[in-house]
Amino acid sequence: MTEVGVIHGRFQVLHNDHLAYLLHGKSLCRQLIVGITNPDPSHMRLDSADPNRSLPETNPLTYYERHLLIKTVLAEAGVPLTDFSIVPLPINFPELFHHYVPTQAIYFLSIYDDWGRRKKDLLEGLGLSVQVISDRPAAEKGQSASDIRRRIANDEPWTDLVPPAVSRLLGKFDIQTRLRQQSSFSTKNR
Repeated sequence: MTEVGVIHGRFQVLHNDHLAYLLHGKSLCRQLIVGITNPDPSHMRLDSADPNRSLPETNPLTYYERHLLIKTVLAEAGVPLTDFSIVPLPINFPELFHHYVPTQAIYFLSIYDDWGRRKKDLLEGLGLSVQVISDRPAAEKGQSASDIRRRIANDEPWTDLVPPAVSRLLGKFDIQTRLRQQSSFSTKNR
């Protein structure tokens, strides 16, 4: 088991597969650092490997909201608050990584598509140690945060796809109203 591991994602919206990913990462290290990518609009940049990931409509939750979701979900899953940290991770600005995460950590990564391969190359290009914990075709990826956002916007069933804390907190954030205002997620606005 490594001392410090870093795992990252947008978590827009955190779902059950995200939780499994986080818990898998935690099982591999004593201290887990969870990097929230696309922490704010100033740290987003289009990337041809996944051009949709930096669009405003695919990033409806703030950094604070995602931080609170991750913290609450991991705590409810039994991970002691002292065993993990949550930080912004501007994935599109690798030159800034050393300001946010330790460079001597192991970076855990799941690969499903060109974007995953691009991140692996990016992390290794920085001289960081990468451990791929899952490498599967996109068809085997599982849950999709964009599908969950679409379901929320269209008032379709979705709560079984997320940990209970996510459902509660998204209600407090009134995420449905926010998503409905974004026409690309709501069939009612098409």
